[in-house]
Amino acid sequence: MITKEELDVLVSKYETKDFIKDDPIQFPHKYSDKKDIELVGFISSLFAYGNRKIFIKKLDELFGYMQNEPVNFIKNGDFSVILTNDFNYRFSKSKDIVELLRILSKLYNSSKGLSELFYKGYECNDIISMMQTVVDYFYDNVENPVGQGFYHLLPNPQKQCAMKRMNMFLRWMVRKSDVDLGLWNFIPKCNLLMPLDVHVARLSREMQLIQNNKSNNIKAVKELTSNLRFFDKNDPVKYDFAIFGKGIEESFSKTNLVKV
Repeated sequence: MITKEELDVLVSKYETKDFIKDDPIQFPHKYSDKKDIELVGFISSLFAYGNRKIFIKKLDELFGYMQNEPVNFIKNGDFSVILTNDFNYRFSKSKDIVELLRILSKLYNSSKGLSELFYKGYECNDIISMMQTVVDYFYDNVENPVGQGFYHLLPNPQKQCAMKRMNMFLRWMVRKSDVDLGLWNFIPKCNLLMPLDVHVARLSREMQLIQNNKSNNIKAVKELTSNLRFFDKNDPVKYDFAIFGKGIEESFSKTNLVKV
């Protein structure tokens, strides 16, 4: 198993401001108002799958429609611009995205927004139950026809999926560092779960941080997070940067080998 010292070196190397420019967290970093940051962070996390360069380009386009006023757009905007421009991303068609924005509009026009929804969901002090509360809110408020692309943006925790993108969003909102935004204090960072995608899962198994679960599901997330708590019980999710960094270094080494 990889050592704490090795991981800590990688955290120090990659948890820097330079990380932001190539990551979807760049979008909430562009705003100063708390509600704008939360909203932009949430939307950015939902689209953060597939080719990084492509989804960052699509997010840039989407926020362009909001004219740098995301909360105002959500509360008062004309979502037909999404349909007119046939804005879509992979599985999610324009009708799926418009329905997502419409439900967000309902949320922001009837409450304090995402922070209140997540806060109510965390009343039982359980991250997975909180995510279920959030996802159920969106599912329960669907009024117009949507396709599977809507549900791909907001996967159901009941299906035992890894919930990578929502866990990433929570890392952004809860942790405070040069990269993470640390806006929410109602969730202890020690309770966060690792964002797990296929790359993090592969590297975690190579480092023997996941040994008992062969599928990339919530059980693997819990095992990985539990093992990382042995290295830092107060902030296990900081090692997301280390595992990411290890992947970058391995890719760089392979590239150099090919060039030689």
